Amino acid sequence: QVQLVESGGGLVQPGGSLRLSCSVSGGTLDSYIIGWFRQVPGKDHEGVSCFDPREDRVIYSDSVKGRFTISRDNTKNTMYLHLDNLKPEDTAVYYCGAEVPPQIRKMCVLISHPYDYWGHGTQVTVSS
Repeated sequence: QVQLVESGGGLVQPGGSLRLSCSVSGGTLDSYIIGWFRQVPGKDHEGVSCFDPREDRVIYSDSVKGRFTISRDNTKNTMYLHLDNLKPEDTAVYYCGAEVPPQIRKMCVLISHPYDYWGHGTQVTVSS
């Protein structure tokens, strides 16, 4: 059974940075599409970024493009989301999800329902 654990959240001032981690166990990181999502109370999951290992392709949402960056360490089976120039509207619980790459679709997507496995999330609060 694949398990995901997020960490690295916290309280940061506007303009600050954080690095979130998504550690994968029970499977190999490069066997899965990894997506990062965030959620605030009363709203649906918002897709932030995803990585598809089949073509080493990364997608970012318009709201974070140029500020957030994905990286990974296969030796640690861990995906990272680097959050720079944080804004108060980035405040949310951040989740990572893993999807078994589907044959019918050749790229990852920033919608939550295709993802098969989820972590419990890590809180990011951006406030002065």
